[in-house]
Order: sequence, then structure tokens, then C-alpha cells
Amino acid sequence: MPLVGIIRNPRSHRNKGQSPELADCSNILTETPATREALRDSLLQFARRDIDYLVVDGGDGTVRDVLTCGDDIFGDDWPTFIVLPKGKTNALTVDLGLPNAWSLTEALAAARNGRSVVRRPLRVSAADAGSSAVQGFVLGAGVFTQATEAGQEAHRRGAFNSLAVAVTVLWVLLQTLFGGIGNAARSCSPMRLRDRASGEELPHGPKGDPGERYLMIATTFERFPIGARPFGKDVRPGMKMALVDWPVRWLIALLPAVIFGFYPGFVQRSGAHRLHVDDVDLELGDSFIIDGEAFPAGRYVLQPGPQITFVVP
Repeated sequence: MPLVGIIRNPRSHRNKGQSPELADCSNILTETPATREALRDSLLQFARRDIDYLVVDGGDGTVRDVLTCGDDIFGDDWPTFIVLPKGKTNALTVDLGLPNAWSLTEALAAARNGRSVVRRPLRVSAADAGSSAVQGFVLGAGVFTQATEAGQEAHRRGAFNSLAVAVTVLWVLLQTLFGGIGNAARSCSPMRLRDRASGEELPHGPKGDPGERYLMIATTFERFPIGARPFGKDVRPGMKMALVDWPVRWLIALLPAVIFGFYPGFVQRSGAHRLHVDDVDLELGDSFIIDGEAFPAGRYVLQPGPQITFVVP
């Protein structure tokens, strides 16, 4: 029988008031760490026991914390992941093609049948040596920070998963299109993005200050909520980045079409870029978001993380 280690977040949306699955099985090790220090200790014990499957019973933020706290424990040799989507948004669930109500029993059955896909998270480390890295799947800066706050409000009002994403996108569009001077949704953030291999800055259109951007999103996803195709129909694996330089109203009005794959040349020339990147220096003057959590401004290095095998239906 495979040895299964579970990191369960009892605070996740769909775990509240629920009992852990298969907790009485001898090959199931269930941990509910309350702090990141305790989480690291749990992962260290799992590594010593040489588990076959690492189950994350929670949302996108719990996956981020597991990948971050286990970085120096597992390195490039992680056990196979099983994700039980119990959070409020579960964007990783969409990318992996998991059902919203996937149970541990169903996931273990899929694992026995050998069904899996490989993804690499983003790895964000401070530019100064010696600092620990954060690993997750969606990084955003600029107006993405305000959008995340709007998403939290959507959650409080009962919108979850793809519906929450749709509400958030709509809020950003309306605020940007109709907001006046001083509206935070129309402001740009200090931001310098450089390709580490060439040393050149990433493309910036003619509008706005070249040291600022309106929106930056980086991800390794290949599928997106609400059927979006921000990187086109045939998305190749690896790290991708979407940029909007300046909130030109007509360009923002076209963003819904761009999100679903519309990307003619004049859109790019006007300051909306989609790129495949491998290794980027980030200089961020404002806070940024990784899988729902804010991190401080500063100088960072953005790279692909380790290859992770995920069990899928």
C-alpha cells in the first residue's frame, strides 16, 4: 500500500466543520499544522517516512505554503502531489482539470491508474543572497493587487471559483473604464522587468512611463478559469507573463476579448504584451501577490520551480 501524507487546512472554505477523509487508515498520515513552522516540521517528517503521495487538502494558498515550506526539504525531488480543492478560488484545480468535489478516495483510485500531469510552479526569491524563496502558480502586481482585494470581497458575498474570477475581472474593468483621477484602479505601479539572460528590459509600449506598468501577471498554468485563453489557443508549457503598460481606456475595453484569445498586432503595439519567459529580474515598487497572499516591494528573481507530478482524473 502506498504511504500517503496529508497536509490538511481546516480553515479552508470547504473543510470547515468537516472531518478528515480516511483518517483511520494505517497508511494515511494526516497533519493539520497551524503555523508555517509546524508545516515545515510535518513535511520534514513526511520526507523521513519517504511518502509516496503528498496530499494538499486545501486551496491555492495551502499549495503555495506547502511548496514554499518544503523547498529546502524536497528540492527537485518531490513526491507525487494530490490536490483536494477545498479553497475559495482553486485556480490550480482548473489548470489540472480536477472536479470541484474530488475526494481522497477518487484521487487515490486515479493514482493507482497512473493518471498524472507535470507542472512547474513559479519560484520567487529575493535578489540578495540568503533569502528564502516563495513558490506558487500565479504572481500578480499593479492593479492585480486591487483585483485580489475585490476577489476577497466577492468571496465574502458568496462568489467562489470561476464566478469569483468573473466578478473580479468585471470590477477591474468598470473601475478602470469609468474611474476618475485618483482612482486606485487606474494607477500604475513602479516596475522594472528584465530578462536575466540578455539583460534587456521586457517590451514596453509607447504609452506611459517606462518605469511603470499597469498590470503584470506571471503563471505556469496551461488552462484558466472561465475558459480564458490569455496566452492564445495553443499554450505551451513553461513560464508565461502578461503585461499592460498603461490603462488606455479603449485598450482596457478590449481586455475581455484579449483574455479570451484576441491578440492582433495593434493591441501589442499599444501596450498589451504576452510573453514566454524563463528567468526575469523584478524590481517592484509596490507589493505583489502570489496565490492570494501579498508580499512586500523589492528586488526579486522570478524563475520556474521544480517539476511536480500531479495526480489527475
